[in-house]
Amino acid sequence: MKIETQCLHEGYKPKNSEPRVMPIVQSTTYVYDKTSDVADVFDDPTKSLIYSRFENPTTDCVEKKIAALEGGVAAMCTSSGQAASLLSLLNILKAGDSFISAATIYGGTINLFAFTLKKLGIECIFVDADASEEELNKAFKDNTKAVFGETLANPALTVLDIEKFAKVAHAHGVPFIIDNTFATPYLCRPIEWGADIVIHSTTKYMDGHAVQGGGVIVDSGKFDWTSGKFPEFTEPDESYHGTIYTKAYPFAPYIVKARMQLMRDFGCYPAAHSSFLLNLGLETLAVRMDRYCENALKVAKYFEQSGMCESVNYPGLESNKYYELGKKYMPKGTSGVISLSIKGGRDAAVKFMDALELASNEVHVADIRTCVLHPASATHRQLTDEQLAAAGIDGGLVRFSVGLENVDDIIEDIEKGFAAIR
Repeated sequence: MKIETQCLHEGYKPKNSEPRVMPIVQSTTYVYDKTSDVADVFDDPTKSLIYSRFENPTTDCVEKKIAALEGGVAAMCTSSGQAASLLSLLNILKAGDSFISAATIYGGTINLFAFTLKKLGIECIFVDADASEEELNKAFKDNTKAVFGETLANPALTVLDIEKFAKVAHAHGVPFIIDNTFATPYLCRPIEWGADIVIHSTTKYMDGHAVQGGGVIVDSGKFDWTSGKFPEFTEPDESYHGTIYTKAYPFAPYIVKARMQLMRDFGCYPAAHSSFLLNLGLETLAVRMDRYCENALKVAKYFEQSGMCESVNYPGLESNKYYELGKKYMPKGTSGVISLSIKGGRDAAVKFMDALELASNEVHVADIRTCVLHPASATHRQLTDEQLAAAGIDGGLVRFSVGLENVDDIIEDIEKGFAAIR
């Protein structure tokens, strides 16, 4: 039996004959009638499925759906957001190359870029997320092959000027990769603003229920890989019988190379059941994001007028320095995450969090349930004081992820936290 599947570049188009609920294809293996059929698929992996280390029918459906949501031509799911960040860059970079990244990004990503990739001979050049075009241009080296940033930084909540970063990257002939986790394609579609590659930790808002870890890489299909800067796309791949990706797969050479070269070797692909659960989250994404944004704005205003905070950082507040950029890139709202610095520093922040009852103190964010985290003690614990400062984090900083509960109940819980430090 030959397994038929849509080509990687085709958008997700449900058919009338498809079941209402996505089936879970819990299999590692696909059976063919003839040996020549298997050979044909290894010659052209877009013809059918090979092995669930790098493609599965359930995950394939989710990939097509996310690609369509982001306005891309193809997508590849991964087992985590960190894996998505790693593969998105390794697909372009090799030892001796460098790339530029905004400094205000997720702490785990900073570790990946500053330490792990450094061990592989790849240099990350960190820049201020608010850097001018002139400053960004000065950061480039002859070996710089990509630019990276986050739409909404975790947890600094800086709003990246996507158009500016994309413009500078393209002026130097390199792609712009952006992590769109906090915004999701419901609030922002970075490809429409010039981004070439979009990644997500699907563990967050896309899932929404804290039931599976995952990530995804979306290829816009718009970047020209034939400039001469990226020979790995235009010259024969010796590891895959001499395939030249730009010739064989002109619709999406980036994502096909990522799947057939990197996912083949690293195998960090999600299980079918995880993709099934992710799809359930995607089906309610629009409804949930509206509620997150509505609740978070009310909670942010409450924090701002409480008198208990040194600062409240939420781009939806008119007082926020990123308010206008937020309106430009995320007119429907700026997600459900708030960063606030409690008066009294680290000790006060910890007492505030420990007194909360409705909000969970956990290493997670973007859940249907309200949750809080002390970044300096958790996600960014490995960073130096200088790196913490560059990431916009101080000892009193609390990341407050507003859930879908009744907003009055959330505010009542915050009052319990404030009572513990008054």
